[in-house]
Formats: sequence, C-alpha cells, structure tokens
Amino acid sequence: MGGADAIKFQHHLPDEEMLPDIPMSDNFNMSLYEFLKKYALTLKQHIELKSYCESIGIQYLCTPFSWKAAQELNEIGVDAFKIGSGEITDVPTLKRIAGFGKPMIVSTGMSTFEEIDRTYNVLVESNVPLVLMNCVSEYPPAYEDINLKVINKMIDRYPKAIIGHSDHTPDLYTCFAAVTIGAKVIEKHVILDKRQLGPDQSVSIDFADLYPLVEGVRKIKFALGTTEKKVHQREKQIREWAFRSLVSTKSINVGEVITDDMIWSKRPGIGIPSHMRNKVIGLKAKKDIPANKLLSWDDFEIR
Repeated sequence: MGGADAIKFQHHLPDEEMLPDIPMSDNFNMSLYEFLKKYALTLKQHIELKSYCESIGIQYLCTPFSWKAAQELNEIGVDAFKIGSGEITDVPTLKRIAGFGKPMIVSTGMSTFEEIDRTYNVLVESNVPLVLMNCVSEYPPAYEDINLKVINKMIDRYPKAIIGHSDHTPDLYTCFAAVTIGAKVIEKHVILDKRQLGPDQSVSIDFADLYPLVEGVRKIKFALGTTEKKVHQREKQIREWAFRSLVSTKSINVGEVITDDMIWSKRPGIGIPSHMRNKVIGLKAKKDIPANKLLSWDDFEIR
C-alpha cells in the first residue's frame, strides 16, 4: 500500500442516502444514484476487504453515507468512522455515530466556520476522539481555492480536535505543504491506473505516487522538529573546522601591542573565536608569535 497507515473505502446504500433523482455531478456519466446502484461495494465485499487489510497489516477504514451504513460498519468492527464533507451538517446522524464511541474523522469541505463549530461542539460533547480535515470539495480544486492557511486557523479554533488535510489535487505538493503548517493526518484519493475512467480519475494519484507521498510526509514530520535552536551532536565536529579563529597575519615580538593589522580570522574554530577580535586588539604579546599562527589567550598578557 505504498507505506500508508490506513486505507479507506466507502459504504454506500443508495436508497438510504439519496433520492433517485439527485442532480448529476460533472464527474459522472450517469446519475449518482444509478452509479452507486451499479458499482457500490456490498457489505460482504467490505468484510473481505477488512479481512485482507488485517492480513497485510494496514488499517481498514470506511466512510458511511447513511446511518444504516454506519450501523453495518460498526457491526463488522470498523475501528473509526470517516465522515465525508457532505455529511458535516447532518448533526442528527453524526450524534448517532458518535454514540458508538469510536474515533471520527470529519472532512470540512463546502462548509463555513460556523457550520464546523456546530458539529465540533456536538462531537466534543459526545467525547469521541475527533479529527477535523481541512478540505476543498472541488474535483480537482483550483489551487487558489485550497487556502492551506485555514489549517492554522483550525488548529487554534478547534483545540480538542486533531487537524488534518483531505486533498483532491492530482499531485503531491499541497499535501507536503499541509504537513509543514501542522496537518497531522493526510487523506488522498488513489487510483490503480490514471488512465482508468471514473469519477475520481482527475483527483487521484496512483501507487507510483503514493510511496513518495508517504515517504515525503514522514521525512517532513521528522524534519519539522521543535522550535528549539540547538547545536546538534553531529554538528559539533563540523564546528571545530568550519568556524573561524584568530590567527597572526605577521610576526609579533614579545611586548608588542596588538594592532588591527596583526590579526585576522581563519579556520579551524578551535582557537580564540573571531568575534572576540576587538578584545585581543590592544593586548601585549607575552611571547614571540610567528606569522600565521592560531592564537590562544596564553599568547597575551591579560589585564
């Protein structure tokens, strides 16, 4: 699975989630109702998929698109519920799903902060572990609409939720950027073959892209580190030769007062640091100092 932590499917029961005459999306060549009637996975297939996921060590997740679908997924032992953006305002159903006591991952496409606030407050009161996913429900989205900075606002506004990013672009860039500004979960559509026609074709990456996505996200996570600026252990040995120390630019006789033209900086950095040059100027040489010598405090009379 390219190194991903989880794989997510969708559980559709068309008659439970929509009327037959729902408007057709541009992404389908038939009505959504007809499409799902023809292609939706059965519960038996979900059970088979969940079993296979367990056998290869990847977490099976699934999105229910109705209360009945959620009930069926709960019965087969799903670990968490992913809620699509279209359901974020369906508070009665979300409250019922929260009653199962399992983590909920809720996408926030097409919604306002006020609508997210309402759902957030209800789910926080239900005391379920909660992830809110920044999302733009365009397929694919215009890059100027993605507005990744919303993630920063969500982190501040929803402190009791983990904030992630659900991405519908056909590449990896916005996922990487989302991680750098704080997204803790990344969701991405994956297709077996980008040439394969289907409703998600234009918003999906393939498995050749999935591995660098997962690898990149994990490397970025490690690289983000903390806000503490420190000298790392592996840097210390480089400091010794890379930093500059004070050296003599000419021969200096014992008793001479050090002047500006007598000293300058060169590598390595194991002597008197170059930023202390002004403290050395004006001192007297305690001994004869040859030209091009790494200076030390023992070379001078210290007042």
